Amino acid sequence: MPKLSDTMSVGTLVKWNIKEGQTVAFGDILGEVETDKATMELSCTVPGTILKIYAPAGSQLPVGAPICAIGKKGEAAPEPSAPAPKAAAPATAVPAIPEKTEVSCVPAAPASSGSVAPQSDASRTKASPYAKRMAEKAALNVAALSGTGPGGRVVGRDVAAAASAPAVAAPSGPLNVAVAPPADGKGIQPDADVPVGGMRQTIARRLLESKVTVPHFYLEVEVDAAPLMAMRESLNKRLADAGADAIKLSVNDFILKASAEALRRVPAVNASWAGTSIRTHGAVHLSFGVALEDGLVTPVIRDAHAKTLKDIAVEAKSLIGKARSKKLTPNEMSGSTFTVTNLGMYGVTGFFGIINVPNAAILSVGATIKKPVVDAQDRLVIGHRMVIGLSGDHRVVDGANGAQFLQALKQLLEEPALMLI
Repeated sequence: MPKLSDTMSVGTLVKWNIKEGQTVAFGDILGEVETDKATMELSCTVPGTILKIYAPAGSQLPVGAPICAIGKKGEAAPEPSAPAPKAAAPATAVPAIPEKTEVSCVPAAPASSGSVAPQSDASRTKASPYAKRMAEKAALNVAALSGTGPGGRVVGRDVAAAASAPAVAAPSGPLNVAVAPPADGKGIQPDADVPVGGMRQTIARRLLESKVTVPHFYLEVEVDAAPLMAMRESLNKRLADAGADAIKLSVNDFILKASAEALRRVPAVNASWAGTSIRTHGAVHLSFGVALEDGLVTPVIRDAHAKTLKDIAVEAKSLIGKARSKKLTPNEMSGSTFTVTNLGMYGVTGFFGIINVPNAAILSVGATIKKPVVDAQDRLVIGHRMVIGLSGDHRVVDGANGAQFLQALKQLLEEPALMLI
């Protein structure tokens, strides 16, 4: 059963695959629910007949809210708020928006047991008793904290770090963004308040947390991309000759492989801020940005330091496909130690990303462009140049560490054969 890394308090019922009166079996996919991470399938664990659908597609419901009733054909569907019957429990069950981390069609208590009141965020959060007591004394919501303990558990140092961080005032209601309508009555799009889904809400919350609480610094380097482009063209030709179903290497595949190798050379960047200490990571779990219509997701290639260029390319292609079909599991989007984001395909020549907490840095890759450059013989020639930026957490990474990392990355990209050794 899929597990979410963060506590889920609401879910959006994206669509139903069933109708009232339909017979369902164990394992049938009843519909889909969107969480703050991804869209998950609702798998039926109670065979029977769909007696009633309580929530239409598009509904945003709290955890534990009943969504449909399943029972024997001809039985009356229970009311969600009705008390449980005193007679022997009939077959009827009320699947609900799952609690905690479980995303499946889980029956509530037998018959018309009604909705299950959602637990408080704090009670569902993985946190040590000491951390919970500290959070209560500091008037902090422990569910909103990022855990650095085993398995993402919130521990005392996380609470201490949050208590000492500057407060971020959030608007208590909708912002006044009203403007005059278009004079011609047409405009480029309708004036409207578009509901924000769980994914976009989570992106907004985490980016604000990162930008406000993490002291960012920025470094930039220009790379001669000509050798990389030549090697990519040569390898892709060889791979194409080997078979029609051969993988095609992208520029981003080379960037990911080079990043893993550069982190091997400068491991100080492969670390996280842990409140009262710096946690170094032995494995390189590399996340990379995939743009979707409703936001950005960052699937993770685990143990990238131990994988070949081809391994990384195959895994990245698979994760991109799952991201675009919204089939990524929470486990495939968590636990990264370093992030790469690339806007080169949109023609952006350079930018700096916001750090993906708890990573200590994020690499931002621009487009490869032709421009006049001076070569080693002081001749003015046409060069292929790529600008790469690094945003670093200055609590973890010093300017010298960041510069050494970019220096190593530049060498690997300008001499790409080195990353294949």
